Amino acid sequence: MQQLLEPIKAFLKCETPQSWVDEAKKPENLYLLLRDHLLCELKAAQSAMFLIRKYAVDKDSATQLSSWIKPYEEFAYKKQGSLETLKGKSNISKQVTVRADCDYGQDLVDKMVLLIKEELHHFYQVLELMDAKNIPYELLEAGRYAKGMMKHVKTFEPDALVDKLIIGAFIEARSCERFAKIAPYLDADLERFYISLLRSEARHYQDYLSLAQTISKTDINERVAYFANVEAELIQSNDEDFKFHSGVPHNLVSN
Repeated sequence: MQQLLEPIKAFLKCETPQSWVDEAKKPENLYLLLRDHLLCELKAAQSAMFLIRKYAVDKDSATQLSSWIKPYEEFAYKKQGSLETLKGKSNISKQVTVRADCDYGQDLVDKMVLLIKEELHHFYQVLELMDAKNIPYELLEAGRYAKGMMKHVKTFEPDALVDKLIIGAFIEARSCERFAKIAPYLDADLERFYISLLRSEARHYQDYLSLAQTISKTDINERVAYFANVEAELIQSNDEDFKFHSGVPHNLVSN
């Protein structure tokens, strides 16, 4: 596990504050941690889906991709469906058509489709754990973390896409770092699950960075360093809303 964590820790500018870990390991916060984690898996899949649909595929493929993720969105936002109806739905059965005018389209599709499959499968796994622990699902409002980074995205292309990919890399890396941070404090089944997620998702941030550099017309190191500072500030500053990616717990409000 340490071999997987070393490059992730080197990529991130700071580690998760112990105060977040202390809050996350409280038994009374398990329901909140799992509910938010469930939504994080869906949001990761949605973000990857957005990139494919906006930049890389034709209209028919975009529609097809939307139908792939729709059952998960209906469960999350409308409470339609169940563990049984979502079972086995993380795989896509049809091929998508990459736009001929998109030089990086196939690479984007290949990496993001694989990521989406994994995120949707993990969504289902989190839901299984919640069901086993009698934790009902309730929709939570999004925290400030992703929004706090997205407001720094440039407004022109391809720089906007490059920034979104870099942000994706930081979100994935931070998720893995927190899987490792919280795992030792959880029940054995959850500990095994979070360690398995670290192993499964450890490469995601590298896929995002690889795509960003392929698409960028210049070296991305300066933008990576810029977002490293933004991300670290969000993680190390006070946060009144406890979430999977929240900052230092401070005057927490009830959820």
